[in-house]
Amino acid sequence: MRVMEIKEFGAPEMLVSATRPDPVAPAAGTGEILIKVIAAGINRPDVLQRKGHYPVPAGASDIPGLEVAGEIVGGDLAHADNLFGLKVGDKVCALVQGGGYAELCTAPIAQCLPYPKGFTDQEAASLPETFTLCGATSSCVASYLKVRPCWYKVARVALVLLPF
Repeated sequence: MRVMEIKEFGAPEMLVSATRPDPVAPAAGTGEILIKVIAAGINRPDVLQRKGHYPVPAGASDIPGLEVAGEIVGGDLAHADNLFGLKVGDKVCALVQGGGYAELCTAPIAQCLPYPKGFTDQEAASLPETFTLCGATSSCVASYLKVRPCWYKVARVALVLLPF
């Protein structure tokens, strides 16, 4: 598969096209799926990694890219974390630990969302980090302000009602 890898730390020109072996579709029980990547988000950690200021976490891919959007091509779709009933051929966006700047990427199924209705591939690729950050921030703020019973529930319902 084709990937964009970091040739050496520095400017955007240090991202170069390369060829790597295709990942194997995750087996049953792993809770992961394989996505044919159509679009990938660019986030601050991706830029910092390219510049050499963000080390790759242990066990993560050295290929940059934390957000992807694409089509499911295989994996553990029977896993209990498949809350949306995703299947091969469905378009999803996902938050991954790395490897998004590639033609194929594995992702935990619990971190995958179906495309919201009307979203383009690029819009879907920009969603996972923002969605996760907003959810985590609203939870932390609500807990800090001790107003969980009122606006926190409203915020959680609003997230659920997004047009998926």
